[in-house]
Amino acid sequence: MSFSNLGLSDEIVRATTERGYTTPTPIQMQAIPAVLAGGDLLAGAQTGTGKTAGFTLPILHLLSANSLSANNAQNSPNRNAPIGRSPIRSLILTPTRELAAQVEESVRAYGKYLKLNSMTVFGGVGMTPQVRQLRSRVDILVATPGRLLDHVQQGTVDLSRVEILVLDEADRMLDMGFIRDIRRILALLPKQRQNLLFSATFSNEIKAFASSLLNQPTLIEMERRNITADTVAQKVYLVDRERKRDLLTHLIRQHNWFQVLVFTRTKHGADRLVKQLTEDRIPAMAIHGNKSQAARTRALAKFKDASLQVLVATDIAARGIDISDLPHVVNYELPNSPEDYVHRIGRTGRAGADGEASSLVCVDEHQLLGAIEKLIKQQLPREIVTGFEPDMYAKPEPIQNGRQNRQQPGRGGQSKHRSAQPSSSKTPKRNSASAGSSKPNVRPPMPRLSSGQQH
Repeated sequence: MSFSNLGLSDEIVRATTERGYTTPTPIQMQAIPAVLAGGDLLAGAQTGTGKTAGFTLPILHLLSANSLSANNAQNSPNRNAPIGRSPIRSLILTPTRELAAQVEESVRAYGKYLKLNSMTVFGGVGMTPQVRQLRSRVDILVATPGRLLDHVQQGTVDLSRVEILVLDEADRMLDMGFIRDIRRILALLPKQRQNLLFSATFSNEIKAFASSLLNQPTLIEMERRNITADTVAQKVYLVDRERKRDLLTHLIRQHNWFQVLVFTRTKHGADRLVKQLTEDRIPAMAIHGNKSQAARTRALAKFKDASLQVLVATDIAARGIDISDLPHVVNYELPNSPEDYVHRIGRTGRAGADGEASSLVCVDEHQLLGAIEKLIKQQLPREIVTGFEPDMYAKPEPIQNGRQNRQQPGRGGQSKHRSAQPSSSKTPKRNSASAGSSKPNVRPPMPRLSSGQQH
């Protein structure tokens, strides 16, 4: 099966081939014909399956195939028309700035041989350049809901002739509280249009929303909900909270990790970790909502071209990080939501490539780990690195003179503790932690929490 067999134009097939893509992924093989047929679509696919091309390619084909409309727009670019009079033909809504930029980049790459124009609008940058560009012809607009409504209020965008609407990562948009903004935007669109909804999961909220938006949609669900890719080797490193930074530095240096995407729970935690890694002479930058758009774009660009070793991100900011061969994802802190774990490690092992996902877990995150394992229906292999044993596995010193001395965690790779006994956990597919400083596949028993302990 090739892209030309799916009914796409020669110009689009040529562009995809130049990008190195010759064989469609499973989601693309089903989504592209469904979109070309002109009906609504409800598609569920895990991140990294190629879903962006699954809707951008057929949208480009449909808009370019409508030659009369396209040629008329090309001959009359409407540059001198009042602000906001340039009609948008396709609107793609995304939850974050990074994802919007990523999608629009794909639109431009796949549509390089077509006479179609695209742009993005999102917050964090000035309105004026966006207003200026909206005065010209824009066929495909990729936007975040908030900034799009800013343009609507100022009369700088015309949504009255949208032919195709895409809601990308709809589950995340609902989680982020965009439902009211989305409904306001829907009220501005023509009733006769094609609707495409993509979601990593089919929650009850997504199903209810889809039923109110879509008209007899084609349903595509490529993978069982909340499973992780087989190409990702997952591992848990047990460590005390105060030793996480030292362990992360040790793992990066010991295994010569590069292009490491590290997740923290908070913006402050991301900034603090970057400062500490920089002090350890490991190049790192942070990406989160408090960073300016220029800083976020710069950090992401450096990370993509492999000139930055570590990118520290919060969950929301990491949406849209699409690097085909990203080798390492590290959960510096486990997410509160087990589903977010699936989204996080989905940044690696994309489109069949191998990847590694490591989680640094302290004692008060064991319940979070248990929830993750329950969701993904597998038990993750544990490991304790020599010199970084958590206190719960320390062997107490004998009582001397009526006083018991408590040992402290070893430093610099010198072990002062006994590790837990190995378990029967299976070895991950790719075990990069085979150096002599590690004890692979060690899974200690989970401690039983008292009813008074809250995490």
